[in-house]
Amino acid sequence: MVFLSAAIVAALAAIAGAFGVAIIVRATLEGVTRQPEMKGSLQTIMFIGVPLAEALPILAIVISFLILGNA
Repeated sequence: MVFLSAAIVAALAAIAGAFGVAIIVRATLEGVTRQPEMKGSLQTIMFIGVPLAEALPILAIVISFLILGNA
């Protein structure tokens, strides 16, 4: 049962991270399409936002490894 819970946490973390990054990139592309002259600043914001969106799934993976370590 512990292995199943760790696998579910890891899978949900991966899916959440993918959705978060996809939303950020989509918004950046929409912004560049509307205002091409803002490309540089939008890219900078995207490069800051993507790691922030990935931080929570990485922590969830660490928690799933901790769950496995206690098994």
